Amino acid sequence: MRITTIGEILIDMTQTGTDANGNAIFAAIPGGAPANLAVAARKLGIETAFIGCVGNDPFGAILKNTLLHYGVNASALQTTDNADTTLAVVTVDPHGERSFAFCRKPGADTQIDRAKALEAASHAEILHFGSVSLAAVACRDTIVSAVKQAKENGALITYDPNYRASLWSGEAEAIEVMRSVLPLCDIVKISEEETLLLSGYEAPEKAAEALIEQGVKLVIVTLGANGAYWRYGKDSGTVPGFKVKVADTNGAGDTFFGAFVSRIAKHGGLKGLTPERIERYVRYANRAASITASRPGAIPAMPTEDELTEE
Repeated sequence: MRITTIGEILIDMTQTGTDANGNAIFAAIPGGAPANLAVAARKLGIETAFIGCVGNDPFGAILKNTLLHYGVNASALQTTDNADTTLAVVTVDPHGERSFAFCRKPGADTQIDRAKALEAASHAEILHFGSVSLAAVACRDTIVSAVKQAKENGALITYDPNYRASLWSGEAEAIEVMRSVLPLCDIVKISEEETLLLSGYEAPEKAAEALIEQGVKLVIVTLGANGAYWRYGKDSGTVPGFKVKVADTNGAGDTFFGAFVSRIAKHGGLKGLTPERIERYVRYANRAASITASRPGAIPAMPTEDELTEE
C-alpha cells in the first residue's frame, strides 16, 4: 500500500549553535510533519507521495528537490507565486527539546489548490495529515475535503495532531478544530503532552479510550523515552522505548509514526491486525525514532531500512 501525505512542507530554520560573539547560527533544514512522514516511510522501503505547496523561490526548490532525492512522488506538489515558502524557526535547548516560531503570513503551504488536492487524494490508499494545516483557515477546508474524499474511496486515514500554540488564535479554537476531524480517522498518534487537548483526559489510557469511543480504530500515545502506549479496540499495551543520547528531537515523532504506518502499509492495512503485530510495529517505530533523536536534523537523521530489523 502506498502512503500519501497532505499538508505543510516548509523550511525548519534550526539553531545549530552560536558563533564567537554569541549570535545564534541556524541551518535551513527541510521539514513539515506530513513531508517528514513521507520521507521517513520512503526511507523504510514504502512507496510514498506528497500533496502540498511551496513558494516559487529557492527554499521551495530545496523542498521539491529533497522529496525527489529521497524518492517521494512529488507530482502533487504545487508551486505558487502568491506566497513565500513557509519558514519555522526552531530553537533547541541543551536537552534537545524544541520551540517554534513561524514565518507564515500567509505562507505557501496554506495555498494548496483544492481541486488538485482532491484529485490526488482520490487515489490514496493510506492518507496521512496533521493539524498544522488545519490551523490555517486558508487551507483547512481543502485538507478536510481531501481527507473525506480519500475516506469515501476506501483509504485508510492516519492523523498526527501536532499542536503548535502560536498558529492558533487560542487553545479553544485548536481544541475545536483538532477534535472535529477525529471521526474521520482510523489511526491517530498523539504525544503525551497532547492527550488532554485532544481527549479531555490527561492519562494516556483514558485519552486513548475516549478517542476509540469517537470512532478511531487504533490510538498510539507516544511517551518520549518511555516508549509508547497503544489501544486497538479493547486491547492495549505499552512498549518501552530505547535509551539514547539525544542530539535533536526534531523529526523524531514523524519518524515514529512514519515507521509505524510503513509497517501497516507493508502488511496490508488493518485487516488481520493483532495485538502481537501492533507491539512489533510499535517497537520498530520506537527504534526508528530513537535513531533520529540521536542525530542532528530531521530528514537526514531518519534511519534507512538497512538500519532497522522488523522482528
